[in-house]
Amino acid sequence: MSGARRVVWSVVAVVAAEGGWGVTLDGRPVRTPAKAALRLPGAAMAQAVAAEWAAQRVAIDPATMPLTRMANTAIDKVTPQHAQVAAMLADYGGSDHLCYRAAAPAGLAARQAAGWDPVLDWAAQALDARLVAVAGVMPVAQDPGALARLETRVAAFDAFRLAAFHDLVAISGSLILALAVTEGRLTAEDAWHLSRLDEDWQAEEWGEDAEARAAAAAKHADFLGAARFFSLCSAA
Repeated sequence: MSGARRVVWSVVAVVAAEGGWGVTLDGRPVRTPAKAALRLPGAAMAQAVAAEWAAQRVAIDPATMPLTRMANTAIDKVTPQHAQVAAMLADYGGSDHLCYRAAAPAGLAARQAAGWDPVLDWAAQALDARLVAVAGVMPVAQDPGALARLETRVAAFDAFRLAAFHDLVAISGSLILALAVTEGRLTAEDAWHLSRLDEDWQAEEWGEDAEARAAAAAKHADFLGAARFFSLCSAA
């Protein structure tokens, strides 16, 4: 914890501000690492971010402030390059995790089909984006029209939603799973487990060491945190 900023305030408050909501520490507004105003889109998100600041005791621990981190990312990094971030995430559609299946063993292939095919079918119907699944890792060309429709949907997210969506996509490796969460087709917990079918199969067959469990637990927490942040974008 050496070098960490010390807690030097007593009162954390949520305040209405121009363009949204802010958080103050003893009346001083919280700013992002780039010194921009921490302006949040709703009171619910501001309350959740304020709770993270209120939970800090002797020194600030960024690891315990995932919502603050994501808000900072939305303001400092996503807002100035929204189009580039959206395009980068939409590119996952061309190599979506759900589209690359095991040729063997048969049990794993069957588990992937049972878990992933319904989500791809949902995307085809609800998002008008049919992606093709193949056995193996050789790249498969997806329908350009389907990819374009997915990109349009991603580009429509505002900076705060896009910051959360980034983590949902990057952690799961799947644009479709991330969209299924944001569209309410899957819970974040269900999407997490679907993204981990391969790893869970390996763990069942060969076991899992403590380091792998810890890494998975950290990713799990980040995935659920991103889903929570996305939902807070729509909360009053």
